[in-house]
Amino acid sequence: MSNAIYAALARQTGLMNEMQVVANNLANSSTTGYKSDRAVFAEFVAGTNNNLSDLSMGTLAGHTTDLEQGGLRFTNGTFDLAVQGEGYFLVETPQGQRLTRAGHFQLNAESELIDSMGNRVLSAGGGPVQIPGEATNVSIAGDGTISFDGVIIDQVGVVQPEGQLTRAGGTMFAAEEGFQQMEEPRVVQGALEQSNVSPVLEVARMIEVQRAYEAGQALIEGEDDRIAKFISTLRQL
Repeated sequence: MSNAIYAALARQTGLMNEMQVVANNLANSSTTGYKSDRAVFAEFVAGTNNNLSDLSMGTLAGHTTDLEQGGLRFTNGTFDLAVQGEGYFLVETPQGQRLTRAGHFQLNAESELIDSMGNRVLSAGGGPVQIPGEATNVSIAGDGTISFDGVIIDQVGVVQPEGQLTRAGGTMFAAEEGFQQMEEPRVVQGALEQSNVSPVLEVARMIEVQRAYEAGQALIEGEDDRIAKFISTLRQL
């Protein structure tokens, strides 16, 4: 197999992976609190057998997440919450504590605040947020303080990671370097943060990747045809 085909195949593999990233972004363009991914490519150089030149190939090095805030959609839901600016809600999952911007919450049978996956939302003190079943007209202030009939009963925890975040599936993130409670969070009751995916940009990128893949495929087919003709010529000698 020629060096040109090796390089083209490496590029095709990277483009296929990028297409999967774009498709996943599009699938989550309406997911509350979702943050879009971007493919990151790297170039590496490999030696060749003739020692006269090196072979440069590009490959997918990983992904980066765009943490820019999405727009707010107002729902007037009592337990629909959004973080304005910096900060994340903290939830308890089977895999440990996770950070999220998806604030579509509700109460479970134990009057605990949970997310759409059934994970318990944690308070500023680190425990589950509990709201008495008889509570009506629940109000959640900008700092996350929960009250009803003028009585403060709890406070939704809003944290800030101390290092890089790692996507832990969907809208969840793991803060491997830890996190701290925010002193002045800005929580908006009755609103949800929308996905920060731009469908128009993602479709444009999908078309761009598709065209690049088709060009690479044409190169591979052309090189394969050239090698086949060369071998055929040698056999006729």
